[in-house]
Formats: sequence, C-alpha cells, structure tokens
Amino acid sequence: MNRSRLRARHAHRGFSLLEMLVAVAILGMALGALYQSVGGATRNVRADQRYAYAVELGRSLIADNSVVPLEGIQKNGETSGGFVWQVAASPVTRPRGSTLGGGRLQFIDVTVSWPDGTRQRRINLSSVVAGQPR
Repeated sequence: MNRSRLRARHAHRGFSLLEMLVAVAILGMALGALYQSVGGATRNVRADQRYAYAVELGRSLIADNSVVPLEGIQKNGETSGGFVWQVAASPVTRPRGSTLGGGRLQFIDVTVSWPDGTRQRRINLSSVVAGQPR
C-alpha cells in the first residue's frame, strides 16, 4: 500500500510539458493584449494633445485679430509643428435702417489643420469681432 501512495505522489509532483506550453501561450496572449491597449492609450493622449494645441492656436488667432480693417482680412500661415492656419474676416451684412457703420462688425473664421498619421485633422472656430478704419 505504501508503494501505491508513493507512486501517486510522484505522478502529481509537477506540471507536464504540455501544461507549461499552454500556460506560456496564455501568458503571451495576455501580454500582447496589454501592450496593444497601452499603445492605443498613448496614441489617444498624443491625438488629444494635438487637438488641444490646435484649439488654443485658433483662440489666440481670434484674440490677435479682435480688431480688423473694415474691408475684412485674409491671412494664413504654418507653425513649426506642422499646424496650418487660415484667418478670414468679412463684414456682417447690416439690416435695413441700421445706424451701425458698414464693416463695424466682422465675422471671423479661423481654420487650423494638422496631420495625424495618414489622416488630416481640422477644426474651425467662428466669432464676431470689431472692424475699424485703417
């Protein structure tokens, strides 16, 4: 009887090679999924940072052009980070009988675009600014 107990104890002493291979395969798949999710999160953070920069660039362009000529303006440029911007201002059409001088109110549109991998991203900000003679 001692021999049968001894054999049973030796038979269950460790893992078989097949069990080890299955465990390593499962571990590899779990690590692959983890690396993929971390990489996706990193890409999302980078895209959010670039979007926030584009919004702030657009806001600063509106602030820089808070007073424009009565005729309106057309400007464009590019930052060192690859952000391309355009500013366009045009007079607001006045209703009949308005005492406000022509061009005193201007619609302003700011467009900022930037590359994001293989895609081109863009935001558009609009506002109303003051017009004044040169």
